[in-house]
Amino acid sequence: MTKQTDTLFLLVLEDSQNDAEKLVSLLRNAGIATRAKLIEDEEELEQALSDGQWDLFVARESAADFDLSQACIQISKKDLYIPLIIISEEYDEEKVSAHLKSGAHDVVSSTQEKHFVEVVKRELSHVRAIQKLHHLEVEIRDVEHRCELLLDSSKDAIAYINDGMHIYANSSYLEFLDYDDIDEMICIPVMDTLSGDSQEKFKEIGKDFLNSNSDAKPVENVSLTSIREDGTEIPVLASFSHASYDGESCLQIILRPEENSAELEAKLKEMSQIDLLTGLYNRSYFMDALHESKEGALSDDSKAAVYYLAIDHFHSVKANLGIGDADFVLRDLAQILETKKSDKVTLARLSDDVFGMIINDTNDAQAMDVANSLCKEVEDHLFDVEGKTVQVTLSIGVTIINANAPNIKDILGRAQTASEGVRKLEGKANGNGVLLFEPKVENPLGNHDTAGSYIEKALDEDKFILLFQPIQSLRGGTHEHYEAFVRMIDDKGQEVSPYEFLPPNGPSEVAGKIDKWVILQTIKQLSEHRSQGHDTRLFINLTAESLQDPNFISWLNVALKAARLPGDSLIFQISENNAITYLKQAKEFEKGLNTLHCNLSVNQFGRAINPFNLLKHLTPEYVKLEGSFTEEMQKSPEGKEAMKEMITSLQGMNKLTVVPLVESASLLATLWQAGVNYIQGYYLQAPSTEMNFDFSEE
Repeated sequence: MTKQTDTLFLLVLEDSQNDAEKLVSLLRNAGIATRAKLIEDEEELEQALSDGQWDLFVARESAADFDLSQACIQISKKDLYIPLIIISEEYDEEKVSAHLKSGAHDVVSSTQEKHFVEVVKRELSHVRAIQKLHHLEVEIRDVEHRCELLLDSSKDAIAYINDGMHIYANSSYLEFLDYDDIDEMICIPVMDTLSGDSQEKFKEIGKDFLNSNSDAKPVENVSLTSIREDGTEIPVLASFSHASYDGESCLQIILRPEENSAELEAKLKEMSQIDLLTGLYNRSYFMDALHESKEGALSDDSKAAVYYLAIDHFHSVKANLGIGDADFVLRDLAQILETKKSDKVTLARLSDDVFGMIINDTNDAQAMDVANSLCKEVEDHLFDVEGKTVQVTLSIGVTIINANAPNIKDILGRAQTASEGVRKLEGKANGNGVLLFEPKVENPLGNHDTAGSYIEKALDEDKFILLFQPIQSLRGGTHEHYEAFVRMIDDKGQEVSPYEFLPPNGPSEVAGKIDKWVILQTIKQLSEHRSQGHDTRLFINLTAESLQDPNFISWLNVALKAARLPGDSLIFQISENNAITYLKQAKEFEKGLNTLHCNLSVNQFGRAINPFNLLKHLTPEYVKLEGSFTEEMQKSPEGKEAMKEMITSLQGMNKLTVVPLVESASLLATLWQAGVNYIQGYYLQAPSTEMNFDFSEE
């Protein structure tokens, strides 16, 4: 199916054809040209995703006899970008949240037709932007490719020389001297590519270009004899001039045959595209073919399959037969591959033991059929080498090129990854199998269903650390204040906040475990720090789960007694939102803290419509303002006045105020004049694993 950018291609999961038509009519009446396909189950969805290119998928929740999150997984596995919009008969916050977390782009009530139309317009606009981005990426690649080819497509063989070594050579130069790639060429001294007499000429001419002499005059048409990689000597005319490559001064050499032979050029071009051992195309030609297939996927939504055909244990074949006889196996295998040749098929030898194949205008199922058939054919083939019978097998990785496929190097990398993954399949430790590449979609920290177990594992494996950020008083005082933050080390070694990956309403057991881990570790480090003579107090953030835990205060009492730590050294901080949502529990929690002589702080203060109502029920010693107030006071006089007004009101209620996100000294005068008690932010210090801030500094 070929898309037109002004037409919406829509997949619809509805109760009936009539209901689907109503949706399409609604969109058409809104001016959206729409072509739709009705599907009824998961099997039809999978088939539609394989057969066509779609812009949006609209599914009525009540019509789905399968989990719609699986639809998102199917779309991701096929490397497609098709937003899912779910139509729901009733609004259920938990269900809506679950749908969005599983990958749906929006959930719309069945009674809100205007809302549905606007959502479709928004998502369609986004789809078109993504499509345009993909086209621009190809265009950029084309521009880059053309820039590279300005040198490479030149008939002249051009190379840059530094200290007698090749540091760059264009394609013509490589072809002219019969080298496969630049990596091989840069290991060759330029003297090794010249005959004895020519070496002396080169030394004489090269003297003028030594020591970065950019004033040296170009030397044209010097008769030399070049030696190709196979030992063939070719008379050439060489030109020399000063040049610069990657910022380094170097010598540019241009080689031209003494007789400009069109036949020789054609032969060299042909040789540059062919692997001489097997007669198939080489890697360079294959990469160009990949680029054309990617262009086709973008221009007419065609699909192509890319195959990475790795010979299993080829090193053993070479060890048993010798390199020369192993070449017979490669030639024989190439002949098997050539039986697949057609206008749609490109075959190439990519490296010593790897072949590549591209089949255009195909789909997933057809691609896998070809791969399985080829794998079986090679397994059953008996290779005859000098009277010896040899059997080899292939590990075949397959990836599909569509409009959303990455750049060509990554496409080939996907096929290679799939090929290597064959040996990880059950019963395929020695290879001899086929695997289709599927993009990874599972992220344990992005899935609330698995985040809990992932975080618990991190707790068990001690992958949590504490960070401390100082809170400085603007009014003097003997106490040192820090706020404690917890970070989890993920699989990539990066620090992340575990709280960010837990759902708002749970799992309570995991959130509570994190809170208790933080408290125990904080108490331990605070005890050691205070034993060194520091009068330090710590702010510890608590989740709603701990706020609702009726046994938390008694647990905290035991922990404090065991550490012999005074309760007033700890300030437990809860968010304004949690305090309002669980006000009854918050009041009981505050009473419990008072019995332990611990203090209470409310942070993110000011988000509510009337935040001061909360302070009629709770009496926290500290109030930390919402960070947006700090940002707004820097942007406008109105923001500054709003900050001052709130500080004044809190001062009147005898609250100690904390202003976060202070990033520069320019704010200090305003905050001091407003009566702020404490400041916190990167102006003082970034969160650190040590409590090492010098509070004595002004």
